[in-house]
This record gives sequence, C-alpha cells and structure tokens, in this order.
Amino acid sequence: MKTITVKDGTTIYFKDWGSGQPVVFSHGWPLNADAWDAQMLFLGERGYRVIAHDRRSHGRSDQTWDGNEMDTYADDLAALFDALDLKNAVLVGHSTGGGEVARYLGRHGTSRVAKAVLIGAVPPVMLKSEKNPGGLPVDAFDAIRNGVVNDRSQYYMDLTLPFYGYNRPGAAVSEGVRKNFWYQGMQGGIKGQYDCIKAFSETDFTEDLKKIDIPTLVMHGDDDQIVPYLDAGVLTAKLVKNSQLKIYPGYPHGMAQIHTDQINADLLTFIQS
Repeated sequence: MKTITVKDGTTIYFKDWGSGQPVVFSHGWPLNADAWDAQMLFLGERGYRVIAHDRRSHGRSDQTWDGNEMDTYADDLAALFDALDLKNAVLVGHSTGGGEVARYLGRHGTSRVAKAVLIGAVPPVMLKSEKNPGGLPVDAFDAIRNGVVNDRSQYYMDLTLPFYGYNRPGAAVSEGVRKNFWYQGMQGGIKGQYDCIKAFSETDFTEDLKKIDIPTLVMHGDDDQIVPYLDAGVLTAKLVKNSQLKIYPGYPHGMAQIHTDQINADLLTFIQS
C-alpha cells in the first residue's frame, strides 16, 4: 500500500497509477478512493497519471480523533501534492471532495493545478441561513448524524437509494453498486465520518471559490437529492471566474458511478480542451 505521513503523524493511503499529466481525485462522504475506479481506469488507459487518496478517517487511511475538518483535509491533500511533486495537475472533487478541492485551492493556491472539476460538490455552503436561504435546514444534517450514530451500517445502505436515484420510478437498481457504497462507508471510522458531516454542511467556501483562477468545470445533476444543484453548482459557477457549468437532466448525486460513460467523456473533453 502506498501511503504518506502528514504533519500530525496521520497516515494517508493513496493510489498512483500510470504516467502523464496527473489527474487527482477527492472522494465524497462516506466513501474512499475506490469511488473513482471507473474514472481512474478510463483516464489511465488514455495516458494520464491518475491519483486518489482516502481522506483521513475514511477507507484505508488512519482513523483520527482530530482534524476531521476542511482545513486539515486541504492540508493533507497539499501534503500529497508535495510528496509526489505534482505539477500541471487536474484536480477533481465530488461532493465533500469538491469542498476539499475548493479549500485546497483557496488555501494553497493554484501553482500546482492547471484545471479543476467540481462534481455534485457541496460549495458554496449547504446549511440554510439568512445569507443562504436556499440551503438545507440543520434538521437534515442532524438526521444524518443520528443515522450514523444509531445504526451506521443500515443508514449507509438506505442512503444509497437517494444517492443514486434508485428511489425514482423505473430506476435500474444495482445491488452491487449499493453494496460497494456500504462497503466503502464501513471501512471508515465513525468519529471522523461523524465530524465530517459538520465539515461538509457548515463550511462556507465562498471566499475559496472567488480565489480560483484556473479553468473550472462544474458538473451537477438536476435530480441530485443530496446536494441540490440550484444552491450548489449554479451558485458555485457564478463565484468561480473562469468556470463552465454543465447540468445533467435527471442525473443523481452519484452520477460518476452510474453514468460513467457520459461523465468520463465530459471529463476527458474538458481535460483536453
């Protein structure tokens, strides 16, 4: 297993395949780097170096009591960039990983990154407030916390239904996809995953997004039941100066896993543009 050790002693697991221009992936909650398998295989076969890490307290990385918040996530990602001496990279983030990408770019700059992609990402901020009236109420995130605390295993299995749009009439449900989601979620640590709910729901990425000065593709499904697109992708694209917004009719939050042909093709087009 390939790992790095970051400044607080935490061991971060990562995959690093192929050669060429690096494409670096940040996964969503409560998953791990395996969520990007379809994209990594596709781009790796087309001459790109593909890299994905397990966020601390997720997957095969150390389960930590502290540091399960966006600043530390971004610093862990920066440590990976430094350890591998990555340059001219394309940085791709889904959901919580999109927040991690935004915070990395806002906190560490774009000197090592040529382009960014945000897929169903949580920025600018998910929590409803006077400043963000289109957000979700805190009760929605309290329900997630209760699910994780009371029966994490069953909660993750149930979460696959809205995550992949499998609760929609006529949906072609894959039990394999559902079980893989559950398996990835259960590899992580409950403390870090619990803390991460606050991180992805309450962190305000507005100033991070304003600092992004590289071409950025914002991809969001209009049937995303986890991160509603009007308060996320649409607002993000308005804040990022050099951005392109692509809305996918009928696509759910987990579209990168179940609509891989379309998402992969659009990623490749953007990277090559």
